[in-house]
Amino acid sequence: MILAGGRATRMAGRDKPLLPLGGRPLLAHILDRLRPQAGALALNANGDPARFAEFRLPVLADSLPDRPGPLAGVLAAMDWAASIGADHVLTVAGDSPCPPADLAARLAAGRGPQGLAIAASAGPQQGGPPRDHPTFGLWPVALRPALARALAADRRRMRDFTQAHQAGLVLWAGDPFANINTPEDLARAEARLAGL
Repeated sequence: MILAGGRATRMAGRDKPLLPLGGRPLLAHILDRLRPQAGALALNANGDPARFAEFRLPVLADSLPDRPGPLAGVLAAMDWAASIGADHVLTVAGDSPCPPADLAARLAAGRGPQGLAIAASAGPQQGGPPRDHPTFGLWPVALRPALARALAADRRRMRDFTQAHQAGLVLWAGDPFANINTPEDLARAEARLAGL
């Protein structure tokens, strides 16, 4: 599930997955990375799903009102995974164009005792603590009731949920999880893509 249900306030409300990067929508780059490592794919996005029609994906809105954050997208992902008979669902951020090609395999190998794993990258300081990226996770559908209860109690922080459920932390070198939040981020991503 590609999580793209946010408000994108720093991009003036524009759909970040539809932003052009190297002449193609950001979402096209993400799908290129995910298709070889995932079965069925879907997109979590609110609003009119027709704007994503060219990608021929199921577009699933948050099941909770008022866009309560990425955990609501994870809940939608778990609901969808359960409906297709999957016991886990892989999530990625809809504003990060280059998820690792080994994301699914490494998260599956690094699951914690409750079956949950999230990605991390090396901290900005050499030898510093890793930085977690909980939107890049492998989520067991069995945690769906616990997640629904957390959201009903207005507990929306991804890190709180992943820590409470003993997520395995899987570390990547560099930062393949860099996301595009601002026009400046998009310009940097264009420069990287062009090899500048």
